[in-house]
Amino acid sequence: MSLTSDDVKKVARLARLAMTETEIQAAHAQMTGIFGLIEDMQAINTDGIEPMSHAQDLAQRLREDAVTETDQRELFQSVAPQVEKGLYLVPQVIE
Repeated sequence: MSLTSDDVKKVARLARLAMTETEIQAAHAQMTGIFGLIEDMQAINTDGIEPMSHAQDLAQRLREDAVTETDQRELFQSVAPQVEKGLYLVPQVIE
């Protein structure tokens, strides 16, 4: 993809960035490099390669799903200013 300085100026304006001409030229060079890298990556044949979520084939160790705490809802709600049917009542903040 060919990128011009006008394109960089347009992106800067849309992003509400005030850029000097030197900064525009630097951003142009960086963005051109990024687009070149993307083109190189798109040129690689990835047929038959399965997508993966991590670079290494790892399995997450999972703990047993067991209750470790006692139910203290009544104790916690006993100090609440307002409770109804097991729910905390709070003042309305949005109309």
